[in-house]
Amino acid sequence: MHVLVTTDTVGGVWTYTRELVTGLTQRGIRVTLVSFGKIPRAPQTQWLERLSDVDFRSTAFRLEWMQDAAGDIAESKEYLREIIGEVKPELLHLNQYCYGAIQTTVPRVVVAHSDVVSWAAAVHGAEPEAGEWIDWYRRVLVEGLSGADRVVAPSNAMLSNMRRYFGVQHGRVIYNGRTPALFDSQARKQNAVLSVGRVWDEAKNTALLLDAKPDLPVWIAGASANPDRGDSVELRSAGNVAFKGELSEPELRQLYARAGIYAATSQYEPFGLAALEAALSRCAIVANDIPTFHELWGDSILYFRRNDAGSLRKALQDLATNQHALRRYAQLAYDRARRIFTADRMIDEYIDLYSCLVAQNRTASHRSRVAGGAELVS
Repeated sequence: MHVLVTTDTVGGVWTYTRELVTGLTQRGIRVTLVSFGKIPRAPQTQWLERLSDVDFRSTAFRLEWMQDAAGDIAESKEYLREIIGEVKPELLHLNQYCYGAIQTTVPRVVVAHSDVVSWAAAVHGAEPEAGEWIDWYRRVLVEGLSGADRVVAPSNAMLSNMRRYFGVQHGRVIYNGRTPALFDSQARKQNAVLSVGRVWDEAKNTALLLDAKPDLPVWIAGASANPDRGDSVELRSAGNVAFKGELSEPELRQLYARAGIYAATSQYEPFGLAALEAALSRCAIVANDIPTFHELWGDSILYFRRNDAGSLRKALQDLATNQHALRRYAQLAYDRARRIFTADRMIDEYIDLYSCLVAQNRTASHRSRVAGGAELVS
């Protein structure tokens, strides 16, 4: 099978893509990978050098959630159409909504990683007000989702958003996964709190951890600059809070391995790869009380009242002063991650979906040819 995968290089979708593409090639599937957003840095693409059956095309076309992206989206659609015509894939795995609207007979899977409308509803309590850009954005998403043969979301919470805000009727959930062997679950832990995420993104709610002021070391890692507007949220290391900035994967893994507690402060999270990486590193997780975390983690993690800094502080202090509870929650999260959220399981589910859609497309094409031949005979 030959699958064309689109991705972006400015967020967690790139990490998801690494797991997906690596797993597909290990199972004998040929991949054409097309990236958008920014030309990736050399360290970002090192994993591709180890894969022999991947044709990688990188571009800097703007993403659909970025302001003033309409021109780039139109150009990138044409660019993608040309690649489809050149390489002739059997299936399109699209990690951006807009490309679901491309006219093609190739089956299309559109994955809903995030969106501006449900982001605003969760972060600001209301959908964005009507305007030229947001109206265009909504049209782009509806057209792309309508063109998909199957819409996939990484959680039921995100699939519900797709139904509520964009009218998706048929979709399925495939939980994201990571490779456990990539993380160190045996390192000696420190009595410290780690939080990882885009500092500039209000959804990640990093400020809540600063407001909580727990009486133990706090490490915050993540990009401070918005890749769309270029403005930054500046955090300075002060007291027991150390801002680590944007780190490489090896550096992040070391922090995960050393931290005893992971603080998942997000107020909007379609899945949350950072929490999964923390769980695979055997961190105890303290999480904001939002539907996604309950769906994914159940009673294997400790929750604090939604967006309540005092409740977050208490949960962190309770764990830090109770080593038995700390070890118990760390093990519960680790066991759940190994059982449910592995890359192998994710890849198996995607391949099952691909195989079904490709088989349906072949059957439909065969019937069309047979019908065409019958018309010619008659």
